[in-house]
Amino acid sequence: MRILAIESSCDETGAAVLDDGKLISNVVQSQLIHSDFGGVVPEVASRIHIRAIVPVVRKALEEAGVGIEAIDFIAVTVGPGLIGSLIVGVAFAKALALAMKKPVMGVDHIESHIAANFLTYGRIDEPFICLVASGGHTHLFFVEGTSLELLGCTRDDAAGEAFDKVARMLGLGYPGGPLIEELASRGNPKAIEFPRPVKLKGYEFSFSGLKTAVRYYIDGIGREPSKQEAADIAASFQDAVLEILVDKTISAARERNLGSVSAVGGVASNTLLRQRLSHAAEKAHLKVLLPPPELCTDNAAIVAAAAHLKLAAGEKPSSDLIPYSTRAY
Repeated sequence: MRILAIESSCDETGAAVLDDGKLISNVVQSQLIHSDFGGVVPEVASRIHIRAIVPVVRKALEEAGVGIEAIDFIAVTVGPGLIGSLIVGVAFAKALALAMKKPVMGVDHIESHIAANFLTYGRIDEPFICLVASGGHTHLFFVEGTSLELLGCTRDDAAGEAFDKVARMLGLGYPGGPLIEELASRGNPKAIEFPRPVKLKGYEFSFSGLKTAVRYYIDGIGREPSKQEAADIAASFQDAVLEILVDKTISAARERNLGSVSAVGGVASNTLLRQRLSHAAEKAHLKVLLPPPELCTDNAAIVAAAAHLKLAAGEKPSSDLIPYSTRAY
C-alpha cells in the first residue's frame, strides 16, 4: 500500500510517500516570510501554498523514485488549521485523485501528530497518554490504537502560541518556540516565580494568565530588559510552561494506570521538554515515546502514517472532504 500524503494546515507545505508503512520521502517547504510579521498571516500562507504545492509534491515523488501512477492512495490534512491553507491542500488532493483515478482520504491534523509515534516505534499494542502541544493546540489524549479520548485541552492560548507571544514581547521574532528555548539556555529558570494555574479542572490547560504575568513583569522593569534579564524571563517562563505540561501528562498516566506517555507537536521539539518528560517518566516507572523533532513539526509523513493506520483498521477512503478550522474531540 503506497500512500502519497499532503499537508497544508498552516505555513508548511508538505508531501510524503509511505510504502507499506515505510517512509521513503518527506518534503517540507516552510514559509519563512512570516517572521517579518511576527506570526502567520493566513492570506499570505494560502497564496504561498498555491505556488508551492505542485513543486513539493513533485519533489516527494522524485525522492521516492515513483510516479503518480504507482500511488495507491492519496491522503490530505482536512483540519484543524487555517481554513484557507487547508482548502489549497484539499482541493489539490481531490483534483489529483480525480485526474489519476486514485482514492483519496482526509486525515485529521491532531491525529496525524499522534500517528508520529507509530511511524517512529511501529505497532503500539498498549494504550498510552499523549500530549499534543503546538502553536495551535494543547490537548491531552488517552490513545488506544486509532481510538482517541480527549482528557483535557487549553481554555485559551495553546502552549506554542504562548511561546510566540512571549517571544514577541522580548523582541525575538517568529517562530517563538526555538527562539525562547535558545535565549532561555542562558538564563536562570528560577529567577522569576511566574504563576502556575493550579485550580483548573482535570486535565485542562491555561497559558493566558502566565503570558499576562510575563507582560506585567516586563512592564514593571520600566525599560527594555537587559540581555541577562531577558534570558531570565525566557528561562522562567519556559520553566513554568514545561512544568504544567509534564505534570499533567504524568498525572494522567498514573490515574489511568498506564505504562507509557508521549509528547508530539511542535512544542515537543523543545529539548528541555523532552528531557524533563523523560526524567519524570523514569521516576514514575513509565515508558516515554518521543518521535524525533522532525516528525513533531508539521509535515506530510505523519499524515501518511495516520492514513495508513486508518486504512489498516478498515476505514474507507472518500472524496467527500470538507476542510474544517476547529474540531471538538
